[in-house]
Amino acid sequence: MAGPASTDNYYDLGTYRRDIDTTSPDAQVWFGRGLVWAYAFNHEEAIRCFEHALTYDPGLAIAHWGIAYAVGPNYNKGWDAFDPVDLAESLHRARAELDLAATGRANDIERGLISSLRQRFPSDDNALTAGHAAYADAMTGLAAAYPGDLDVVALAADAQLNVTAWALWDGRTGLAANGSRVADAIGLLESALSTPAGRSHPGVLHLYLHAMEMSATPEAALPAADLLRGLVPDAGHLQHMPSHIDVLCGNYHDGIVANQAAVQADRKYLADRGAIDFYALYRAHDLHFIVYCAMFAGDSAIALEAADELRAQLTPELLSVTSPPMADWLEAFVPLRVHVLIRFGRWAELIACPLPDDVALYATTCATVHYGRGIALAATGDIEAAKTARSAFVAAHAAIPASRYLFNNSCRDILAVAAAMLDGEIAYREGDFDAALRYLQRAVELDDALPYDEPWGWMQPTRHAYGALLLEQGRVAEAASVYAADLGYDPAVSRSSHHPNNVWSLHGYHECLQRLGRDDEAVIVGQQLKLALARADVPIEASCACRLSSGGCC
Repeated sequence: MAGPASTDNYYDLGTYRRDIDTTSPDAQVWFGRGLVWAYAFNHEEAIRCFEHALTYDPGLAIAHWGIAYAVGPNYNKGWDAFDPVDLAESLHRARAELDLAATGRANDIERGLISSLRQRFPSDDNALTAGHAAYADAMTGLAAAYPGDLDVVALAADAQLNVTAWALWDGRTGLAANGSRVADAIGLLESALSTPAGRSHPGVLHLYLHAMEMSATPEAALPAADLLRGLVPDAGHLQHMPSHIDVLCGNYHDGIVANQAAVQADRKYLADRGAIDFYALYRAHDLHFIVYCAMFAGDSAIALEAADELRAQLTPELLSVTSPPMADWLEAFVPLRVHVLIRFGRWAELIACPLPDDVALYATTCATVHYGRGIALAATGDIEAAKTARSAFVAAHAAIPASRYLFNNSCRDILAVAAAMLDGEIAYREGDFDAALRYLQRAVELDDALPYDEPWGWMQPTRHAYGALLLEQGRVAEAASVYAADLGYDPAVSRSSHHPNNVWSLHGYHECLQRLGRDDEAVIVGQQLKLALARADVPIEASCACRLSSGGCC
């Protein structure tokens, strides 16, 4: 096994442990490490640890359970995300490990965990989706029998969330989505969080953030997010997770800091384990989050640095792995720099941005580069060249494989927003303002309709361009409504489409309030704007660089 292998020389995973039915101190240590890694969604490292536990105690049934749990589906990798080879191998191993667990040594709770997990892997491969519900039912019963066992509680909540992973809440109503068991999961997790032990449990805290982030009140999870910060120093994903709540609450600086800590942990793990593993998705996610938060904060240097580090990690060697299909999971992260350059209006760099050599491997990247060039050419007045770029974008967009995703959103759906944005920018520069604003309104609708994700599928809120161009056309009251919605002041807009405290909409909204004579409100928003501007590293003169006239800067 590569990397640290001794019991003493290992990553810093904090202080959490679970006592298990073993007489081997080393098996105890390695099982505990595996469980923490499983809570941290590094399932490959969890398996390595459970395997180490078995070398010290071959009869340890719960270690076989751990391997079976870790090779199965999880919140970020449902059954539909397994390619055929991965699915066959994972099912075979999980069932084999559970058979071994059945003949091993275990106490009553461990037996309950093992028998419950069998429900996740029914003998009929066509019944795997139904297995989610059966497993959740079994774990809910086990949690009722052992309400004081925090691992059982966390695992039961995990099973409940996975019944409708990433579809926990209805964003339109704020209620639990159809078929979701999120209310039951929250009940278990909040009961655990009422205890000192629960407030230091990495699994409980992690899962609570996922349960609450899609809700109408993500700010309720801020205390849990704060408890998780630094709790497991070398687990990058757990260092990162508080930022899921930070970004929804407008804490963009905290989101950057959380992910910088995650990236430090990721670099350490990368040096030991190498780049060719599924955890590459989580490393990409952490850098993606830095880019996203830094863009909202107006910090171009941090955003560009993170985008470049991410691009360097996503090598052709990594993206060419076919099982799991790494390009489908990771290639969409490659062109993040294009979005950063658009955000900060760096038109010359966009126009000069090269296309990748391998257009099939880098299909999403090609389309995004054409989009960025088109935006830049339109913004600089070269309309004919912008139209040529648009034609190239349309062709490249159509060539993106349907299997390419950026987490929960297909790349085709994400770049449908780009198509409307580009049409709007070109029409605007041609002087057809009504058509341009219709295109941008359509972009807003497409943006809002994307399935929930964090970071959001579309990197720069469409309302920033829409509001900027409405304002430039003197449609100040309409622009004010657009900015208010983006900042979270319009309850008709889904909570996940709110971007509180972002410097771009604060600037636009403040200008609107001044021009509308709403002076008392302008004073309040002006103070928020000053605070947001303090961390921006560029002048903020409009909510979008596409605006031709300056809106001034306070």
